[in-house]
Formats: sequence, structure tokens, C-alpha cells
Amino acid sequence: MAQLLEQMRAHWSGLLAQLPWAEDAQAWAQAWQAQPQTFADLQAQYAAQYLALWQDLGSRKKTSAEVDSLESKDKRFRDPQWQRDPYYAYLHHAYQLGAQHLEALVNAADLPEPTRARLRFAVSQWIHATSPSNFAATNPEVLRAARESSGESLTRGLTNLLSDLAHRRITQTDAQAFTLGQNLATTPGAVVFENALMQLIQYTPTTAQVGRQPLVMVPPCINKFYILDLQPENSLVRYVVEAGHTVFVVSWKNPKESESHLHWDHYLEEGVIRALHVARDITRARQVNALGFCVGGTMLAAALAVMAARQASMVASATYLTTLLDFSDSGQLGCLIDEQSVRLREQQLGAGGLLPGSDLAMVFSALRANDLVWPYVVNNYLKGETPPAFDLLYWNADSTNLPGPMYCWYVRNMYLENRLRLPGGVTNCGVPVDLSRVGLPSFIFAAHDDHIVPWKSAYASVQLLGHAQTQFVLGAAGHVAGVINPAAKAKRHYWVSPRYPASADAWLNQATQHAGSWWPVWMEWLAQFKGGERAAPKTLGNKAHPVIEPAPGRYVKESWQ
Repeated sequence: MAQLLEQMRAHWSGLLAQLPWAEDAQAWAQAWQAQPQTFADLQAQYAAQYLALWQDLGSRKKTSAEVDSLESKDKRFRDPQWQRDPYYAYLHHAYQLGAQHLEALVNAADLPEPTRARLRFAVSQWIHATSPSNFAATNPEVLRAARESSGESLTRGLTNLLSDLAHRRITQTDAQAFTLGQNLATTPGAVVFENALMQLIQYTPTTAQVGRQPLVMVPPCINKFYILDLQPENSLVRYVVEAGHTVFVVSWKNPKESESHLHWDHYLEEGVIRALHVARDITRARQVNALGFCVGGTMLAAALAVMAARQASMVASATYLTTLLDFSDSGQLGCLIDEQSVRLREQQLGAGGLLPGSDLAMVFSALRANDLVWPYVVNNYLKGETPPAFDLLYWNADSTNLPGPMYCWYVRNMYLENRLRLPGGVTNCGVPVDLSRVGLPSFIFAAHDDHIVPWKSAYASVQLLGHAQTQFVLGAAGHVAGVINPAAKAKRHYWVSPRYPASADAWLNQATQHAGSWWPVWMEWLAQFKGGERAAPKTLGNKAHPVIEPAPGRYVKESWQ
């Protein structure tokens, strides 16, 4: 345990050292010196709440109804002993009071918003890490499991810990339960094109007639493509194929040293644009439809702007799933990016090299530490449990590297300087990029609880990509679960409205909420751009682009190591 925590500490120390935490802490202290009365009021409030906690714990035992009410507020403290045992009840509630007080001290300080956001992130990491549930001596469930198993739970936990140390990651699911091509990424198809950057997969039609204009999906290059094709019941790829579309998906190569020199322009030219050309050539269509997910959507928008500048557009419609084009508010990731940190990365990787997949995985897990880090520390190492099989978490742990030059350019021009939204703000593939010249019908999907792409930032794309046939849909849940919401399960809900005011809040206030998945809404919209129908092809690829190997292909199976 100590070694794993030390590895995590060293990783985060290296990352956080690149950011101006000392300056932020000093600004925080100075703000409170200038606000003595506010500080005193918060301290008095905290002291009063703490005294009330002592009095409440000492005066009576909580009823079962009160216990159930408290249990529902925080899943870390669901066990009844956190409420009924005075010692654990004190630990639990004192911790929550302290957490609330720290958050109040950040929120009430008169600080610039970037400083406040970084402090809020740092304080949240501290709060998550110091929960009494994370330590054996202060977690009644851990002690009970050890007692009931005669210590075997601790032995199993040590075995789990040693295994994770060897693999340099925290196990979040039963990795032995999944095999690509067998129970993940199983939609039938074949690789019909490949280069040093990506493979292009064409999927086998399941309907007698298919749309003349195919759909090309561009997933994020920071993850594997099969988030779009998990298992049959939650595969977006399969859903689109069964709706009568010819579907192509880009499968990015997991870069190694031989690809460590690649730039953002390579991803546009030899990735997105090449895939669109190949799909059009194979289907002999006049135009194709395109979809981008997360950074894949950012790449798609930039590639379409490049094609518009070249007067070579061949895309009928574009779909953007949880995509940032305006990075004014880039969510929690923005807290980890400033001039100093970007400059350091440019010195390290700007001329070549790889950003390891393990670094990316640790960052994204830490953004949701209470979901993706600490529960597994407790369950795997302290309780000695084995996490259940979960396809989405298997994908989440399947990390990818990024070429240093590509990563550095992306972070500086998008997250730090927010230049993509400006006409001519960036030059890609030798031409100035202007999103307003793309001029395509666009479907924009955002997720209400997305911590990576705030939904209001995604809504800003409506103005950047303004078109009479643009539609914005807001779904429930977060960055991935909001997207992968199968229609057959009829889960969650979404909001729609035909009117698009400048303000995202104004849009939501007059939007209508509907139960179920957003997938059918998108499918109805996309049907407009099928370009008519034709008989489904009996073979995949064509003479110029013959089948190379069955889907899901070799590239997706490559490890980041």
C-alpha cells in the first residue's frame, strides 16, 4: 500500500509542481487577510457546527430512519456502523464538516476564477484522499472483513496490491473477463485501410438496403475506438449499422517511438481527412457523413475547416459528441494547464517523444477520484476483493500514448490559448482554420454532468457552427455514460429545443425534457443525410482498398507499454 501511494504521490507531485500552486496558496492567504470578517464568520460557523456535532453524538442514538437518510448522501459511508457506532459516526461527520469548511474557504475568497478553480481542484484532491474510509484503522467495513476472514482479506489485498504495482495501475475491473473481438468490439467488419497512424474499419451491413452516403466515426485518439462498440447491447456502431447506414470507424494506432514525432496536422491529414476520402472511394458516394467524439470531434471540426479552406469539402453532415471547440471553460482539465506547465511539456516533448498512457490514465482517474481511485484502493487492497467485470471500466483502463509534438500543440492552442474558435486563429495543414466556413448541418450532443467537456462549453459550438439544420441535444449523465446510452434500455433522459439563444442557461430553461436515450433523436436527424438508398454491398472494401484483416484489427490490441 505504501509503495502504491508513494507512486501516486510522486506522479502527482511531478504534475502539480508544474503549476503555480505556491502562488495560488499565497494569493489565497492574502485574500483572507483582506477579508478578516468573512474569515471570522466562517470559522465561527465551523466551530458552532463542530460543537453541535459533539452534542448530538453524545446526547442520543440515531433512529433507523435517520441512519437510512444519512446513508443515502455518501456511498462511502453507507454501512450502518458509520452512523450507529459513536466513534465511526464522529469520524464520518467530522470529516464531512471539515470538507465543507475547506470548500467554503475557497469559494468565499476574493480570487480570480482561474486561481480559485486550481485551488478548488487541489482542495478536492486532499478531501478525497483523507476520507476515513480510505484507511484500515478507521474503516469499520475493512476491520469487520479482516475479523470475519481471519485476516485472509488483508492477505488477498496485499496480493492485489503487488499485482497492481507490477502493472503500474489500479485495477478497476476483472481484466480477464474481456477479450477484444470475442466479447468486446464484436460487430462484424474488416480493416480496409491502414497507415502509420490509423486503421479504417468498415462494418458488414445487416440490412438489405443501406444509405448511399456512409458515416465515418472519429473516436478520441487518447482512448481506444471500441468505446463505440463495446458489447452488442450497448454498441453505438451496431445500432447505426442496424439502422441501415454503412459505417466506418477510425482505429488510432497506439503510438510507439516510431510515431513519437507526429504532429496535430498528421492526425488531421493522414487520420481524419484520409479516412473520409477512403470511405467515399469505397462507397462511390458523392458525400459522406462524419462523427467525432471528444477530441475526435475537435479534430473533425479542424479537418472540415481545412477542407473548406481548400474548397474540397465532401461531407454532408457532422455529428459532435461531447466535443470542445470553444475552450473558454475547459472544465477540471483546465485547472491542470497553464503557461508554465505547457512550456515545460514543450521542452520535454515538443520536438519528439511520447506522453505515456499511464500519465493520461492517472490524470483522468484523478478527475473523478471518488469514483475511479479510492473505491478501488479500499475494495481491492483493504478488503481484498476482486472488482467485477465492467466493460466500460475495462476500456477506461486500456490506455494509449500520445506523440509529444501533437500533444503539446493541442494543449497550447486549444486549452491554453483557445485559438480554434477564432477565424484564422490556427493554421493546420498549411491553411488558416475558420470554423464559420465549414457550413454543414451539425448535430451536437453534450452531457449534463460531463466533467471533461462542460455542457455549456459544448453548447457554444452551436454559435461557432451555426447552420439552419444544426441541432443541439443535452443528455443526462457524464462524459462517457451520457454518450453510451443504448436506446433499447430506455434509461436516463435528454433535453431538446428548436430555439437556440446565445446563453446555454436560457436554452435549458426553455428546453423540453424527454425520458430515454438520445440515440433515436440522432438517428432520425442523420436519416436526412443518407443520400437515398442502394443495395447493401456483398463484400467490404474495393479493389483499391481490399480487406486487410477482420475487425477489430491489430492496432486496437496494441498496449501503451
